Amino acid sequence: MEAVNDFQGQNFDKLRRSCLRRGALFKDSLFPATNQSLFYKRAPPPGLTWRRPREICRDPRLFVDGISTRDLHQGSLGNCWMVAAISCLASEPSLWKKVIPDHMDQEWNPKRPDLYAGIFHFRFWRFGHWVDVVVDDRLPVSQDGVLLFCRSATPREFWSALLEKAYAKLNGCYEALEGGNTAEALIDFTGGVSEPLSLDCEALRLHSERRKSLFQTLAKVHEHKSLITCSIRPAEGEMVESVLDCGLIRGHAYGITAVRKVRLGENLLRTGGTSRLFMVRMRNPWGTTDWKGAWSQGSEQWQQLSRAEREKMRIVVRDVGEFWMDFQDFCCYFTDVVVCRLVQRTLLWLNSHWRETQSYGEWTPAPTSAAPTIAPLSTGEYSSSALTLSNSNIGPEGAKPRRNKVRESNQEGKKGGEVVEEMDRRSRCGGCINHRDTFLYNPQFMFEVHSKEEEVLICLQQEDRRILKRNGGGENLPIGFEVLKVEVNRCSRVQCVVEQAASSIYMDSRSVTLRGTLAQGRYVVLPTTFLPGNTGRFLLRLFSHSHVHLRELKNDLPSPSWFHCFLPQPAVVTTVHLCRASGLRAPKQT
Repeated sequence: MEAVNDFQGQNFDKLRRSCLRRGALFKDSLFPATNQSLFYKRAPPPGLTWRRPREICRDPRLFVDGISTRDLHQGSLGNCWMVAAISCLASEPSLWKKVIPDHMDQEWNPKRPDLYAGIFHFRFWRFGHWVDVVVDDRLPVSQDGVLLFCRSATPREFWSALLEKAYAKLNGCYEALEGGNTAEALIDFTGGVSEPLSLDCEALRLHSERRKSLFQTLAKVHEHKSLITCSIRPAEGEMVESVLDCGLIRGHAYGITAVRKVRLGENLLRTGGTSRLFMVRMRNPWGTTDWKGAWSQGSEQWQQLSRAEREKMRIVVRDVGEFWMDFQDFCCYFTDVVVCRLVQRTLLWLNSHWRETQSYGEWTPAPTSAAPTIAPLSTGEYSSSALTLSNSNIGPEGAKPRRNKVRESNQEGKKGGEVVEEMDRRSRCGGCINHRDTFLYNPQFMFEVHSKEEEVLICLQQEDRRILKRNGGGENLPIGFEVLKVEVNRCSRVQCVVEQAASSIYMDSRSVTLRGTLAQGRYVVLPTTFLPGNTGRFLLRLFSHSHVHLRELKNDLPSPSWFHCFLPQPAVVTTVHLCRASGLRAPKQT
């Protein structure tokens, strides 16, 4: 059983007992029914009130006929990224039962109204721990008596509205949920690892083998209950949430609820199609079916199929907002896919038992006891070595970190010889590998691959800053990491880059993930911000198939042995690289 931390020190059981003892409904003083819990910039709509579920309908329920994706309609808040993640959650009972603990005990009991205290709690995974968030049942209602934000298609069902309220409290207020990354929400709801996949639409359109490979990847991860969302990235000058001619919406998060290869019936074969079709079932968090192309609602493809044939082919629509697409059409329009692999299942993909090791760290400035000196900033790049990579968001680009969604900074592009402040060696915020004078000042973590080859998944996560939005902050730092191959006997911090094994992308996202295969040897991971001097806390997670331990390197030099007491401090370190050996015999004795 994983430990759960009480958010803001509020314990659900204690608060509920206190309310029942006093015969009063819970009022959350830490997230009051006022404008400060709603918005930090815009004004609330006229006529807005806060009401408890019993003031909205006669017979409220947490769930009506269980939980499903039809229980989610986005409302007036721009948080489709969160709603898409919840709709994925709703399709898997083992997941939502962890986010909504003791769901039967939290349900209304019409026979015992005296046991109702107007208090609920939900759990989210934050920065390596599950956090229990308590809320009261007062919800914002519009002038016409409808829930202002997320709501169910069934008016007396309230789990989605209360879950959204708890998530808003975790992030500071409702408006803090405007605009976000589905990958972040999936991590918060599962504790899994989100891996973004950027799709090359042109290559997928032209090459059927590329489409087949991507389809098999998505089918495999979906089979093992991974959660999948997708979106269409707006090009420069295009508006977010503008509608394409085909009905799909740019910049809008959709959930993928099924990935299926189907054998077509005789009616469709007569139209000249192929006998097998790759298809995906999508869901729009708005609860509307946008798609107007092949296999859309009312299209000729559906007209030629009886209900029995649809069920035999297993291409039925379950919920409001769901629709099917031919995978070839999917590849023509969608540019980004996020796969959230569910770590707690121990199965990340086929026949792969993964083990996790993690370490917390911090990008910090040097102690203030020493004053900085002035020196010229030199430029340069380090050499790169090859890494066998999977077809995800990583590549063997070498020394220059790739940037994705990183805001431009006027500190970039400085020429050699420009006078800048030299960073103290004791600092731990040296920036990315482009800043060769300070890069190695970052925190360093070592691990070892014992087998001939090892597939690893590395995830760097920075502390969430969304709660700072109401105070003018909340922007993520651009982060990434480098993996260096080091000497097999290294036990102290790296002082010189010799061999680069892998490089992640750099994003102003809460987490950055890299997956690939490493050869036998010892490695050091350097989590970094893109620019030197940026500070913050981070969590480094490493997944492998064998027992791999992650530990931070803190000492600049190896620990001295007793005879070093009689020797002067070392001034030079010599590294020996063995390139080739021949004529060796096995020793007679061990």
